[in-house]
Amino acid sequence: MTRIRVALRVPVGLPLPELAAFVARCEDAGLDGVGIHDHPSSGRDAYLALALAARATRRLHLFPATSSPLVRHPLVLAALAHSLDEIAPGRAFLTIAPGFISTRSMGLRRAPVAIMREAIRELRLLLAGKDVAFGETSTRLRNRSATPTPVYLLAAGPRMIELAGEVADGAFLMVGLDAAAVRAARAHLEAGARRAGRSLDNFPVVFVTTLGLGDEANVGARWVRSWFAPGQPFLNYPSVANLRWLGEAGFEIAETHDPAAIPEDRAQRIADAFGLFGPPERCAERLLQAREEAGVDHVFLFPAHDLAGGYAMPEAPLQAFAQVIRPKLGG
Repeated sequence: MTRIRVALRVPVGLPLPELAAFVARCEDAGLDGVGIHDHPSSGRDAYLALALAARATRRLHLFPATSSPLVRHPLVLAALAHSLDEIAPGRAFLTIAPGFISTRSMGLRRAPVAIMREAIRELRLLLAGKDVAFGETSTRLRNRSATPTPVYLLAAGPRMIELAGEVADGAFLMVGLDAAAVRAARAHLEAGARRAGRSLDNFPVVFVTTLGLGDEANVGARWVRSWFAPGQPFLNYPSVANLRWLGEAGFEIAETHDPAAIPEDRAQRIADAFGLFGPPERCAERLLQAREEAGVDHVFLFPAHDLAGGYAMPEAPLQAFAQVIRPKLGG
């Protein structure tokens, strides 16, 4: 059976040389990839962090998690992606998204489907060495990789997932781990691919998976019944589309719900559909179950946090992965 590949979200929560050393530890722990979040308001640049991480590692896949084409122009993103590929050949790829914190910090709204479609089209053309028209100017990259750097789309809602199947090189899906939700999301990927006359054979799909570690029995319920930020329930972060996929799993939750009003036993069941919660042993078992029931074989672990804790380094997840999760997953 296919080995489960695991990447970890790492924030720019340390000075960049120290951050690169942390990423090197991720490689030593047996992780397959690291995604560094692209938040210019942090005062640290994700691509400089990725470049340093590339020099500190040998096999780890590296990517921004994620970049917005509203914050960084597609021409700039294409040059960054190629530059990273020159430093870490075959280990880098670009992951873009409509935006959340990065766009909000610049007073921008998230990019709609039409903007994302055009940005992905421009990025893939540029990375393939083709001309792209920006206004009245035609531009191409003077230097590019022999194999174009892949462009993944992080997608949460059905329309964005269909767009990934239609135009991207791969997808990061925020749909949880419930088998019914995963099937529904894959159906939307297929719908987008059919619209474009594409095949999804060998199309990489990575499942963004919330990870909430803890030894207490109700750790999942505790997160589900909490607030990410004032007025924003934890389940609504980073997108209210989370509730769409929980509906597929059998949990109808209003967008304006009060998380504290969710009964604890129900909240625990919601947590199991939403991500991985509990001791490391249980998280590993749940991942193996998701592979068996839903064909999930590539995950991007997204440590649970609230708005105030978004830059805390994932020390506990790293140790849990090295000591418990990877050995239980095998490989």
